[in-house]
Amino acid sequence: MDKRGQIVGGGLKNILIREKSDEKLELGELLIAYNDLDLSDDEMQQRNYTVLQIKDVEYKSQISPAIHELLAGMELEGYDPDLIYLEPELTNYSVGIAKPMLNIQKKNRKYDTKSPKSLPNFFNPVYSIRTKDLEFLKPEKIEDSLYLGNVRSGSNVLNDLDVSIDAKDALTHHILIPATTGRGKSNLVKVMLCSLLKSDNAGILVLDPHDEYYGRNDVGLKDHEDSEDKLEYYSTDPPIGQSKLIINIKSITPKQVRGLTYLTQAQNEALYLIRNRFGDNWISEIFKSNDIDGVHPKTLKVLKRKFDNIFGIYTKIDENGEVKLGYRSSLFKGGIVGESTIDNITESLEQGKVVIIDSSKLNDPEELLVGSMILEKLFNKYKEYNTVELRKKPVISVIIEEAPRVLGKEAMEAPGNDIYSTIAREGRKFQIGLIAITQLSSLIPKTILANMNTKIILGNEMAVERHAIIESASQDLSEDNRIIASLDKGEAIVSSIFTKFAIPIKIPYFNEYIKNFQDKNENEQEKARTQTPG
Repeated sequence: MDKRGQIVGGGLKNILIREKSDEKLELGELLIAYNDLDLSDDEMQQRNYTVLQIKDVEYKSQISPAIHELLAGMELEGYDPDLIYLEPELTNYSVGIAKPMLNIQKKNRKYDTKSPKSLPNFFNPVYSIRTKDLEFLKPEKIEDSLYLGNVRSGSNVLNDLDVSIDAKDALTHHILIPATTGRGKSNLVKVMLCSLLKSDNAGILVLDPHDEYYGRNDVGLKDHEDSEDKLEYYSTDPPIGQSKLIINIKSITPKQVRGLTYLTQAQNEALYLIRNRFGDNWISEIFKSNDIDGVHPKTLKVLKRKFDNIFGIYTKIDENGEVKLGYRSSLFKGGIVGESTIDNITESLEQGKVVIIDSSKLNDPEELLVGSMILEKLFNKYKEYNTVELRKKPVISVIIEEAPRVLGKEAMEAPGNDIYSTIAREGRKFQIGLIAITQLSSLIPKTILANMNTKIILGNEMAVERHAIIESASQDLSEDNRIIASLDKGEAIVSSIFTKFAIPIKIPYFNEYIKNFQDKNENEQEKARTQTPG
């Protein structure tokens, strides 16, 4: 075991550890302090120890600062070059400031874990953490777990210790992924989806504004061994074998429109009047009619302009002189085509599949409209199931990027945006949750952030955003401000009500991680070919 230092003072908030002269304590490093030293091999099966994490490192010396300055000046100005400290490894050193993360009582390979309420023994040595010290992190059921990465201690990664959480619990209790650009959010999501493709108990809707998850032109989820059975991809310009994303305007409701644009009371009342009078053809009538009884001409004119801005709908005269609708957006081309698109997507999600919606060619209102139409239908279906039926259904989660668009204060107060706020507040009761990705957590109300019970925190240099994340975390991260700011690409902290403590992780690079699934598939195919007679 590698002895890294020795406890020399402090308290429950900040244990002081003198660093061994030939060691270098790192910010965020995990250490172990054993409270039962000098055990025999037989007794090693019963241990009492504390997990510590380095929150800061400081210089210390037995010599006063004034002497340091004098000696430094003499060396800089060319005085005696052989001038050195007496026994420098004892005189000058570093002290790590650590926080107790977890107290662990191991007895016959069973672990009893508790929040620290007492200090490790004074003057005890501390050691580098090992996989065997954290075996309690391993999930009981691999098939029902959501893989996030591997335990990370400073810059050292425990490659043989995966960090996974229960998929059903985590997805229904909502997940937040906050980070600035370039810290690996998309890579993390692809790794998470890889493990969810192995499960039959979760349906995942992915609204993909950058068309990066499926892997149309690169390595992606399409290369997963289960993609043929478990993955569906919708796009306004799909590759061969995938589905075209096209929405029937007849299936759009006034409630959904209200969440996409600001409407005055008169305009809102006009929408419902027109819908009640013309049914599913209400949008067509807005454009084809110049005069609708009960609707002011100016109101009708404004509605036409707003609908054109949102949906790209306009009128044209055909060769027979009839007024027809035209569609600038490929999402609505055909008008009444695509009646079953939303039904097909919701059915696939109910079967536990991952459905990716390529929204890279859609504007914001169109993307949010597609998401809200699918979620409304799913939410209403799940709400109708009795308790026994609901438990048999896969949990549903939607991955939404730039989450403040639907979860920000203004968005939450929009009259037609209640499906996202409803899911955020009470989706757990009906097995539906959100995976919210954002750079700006501070724009999301505190009540919603508090409901995001799993946070996978990547690097963030903005102090305001770190503060919002730390305030709403499931564990006490008040001492982690500097650690979060220093996280490199692919490094994260998992703070969840489903973990024993806030776990530092390293997320694997997706292009390498996917090979675990590709290789298995290729090996099975090769084995089948070699066993085929002739």
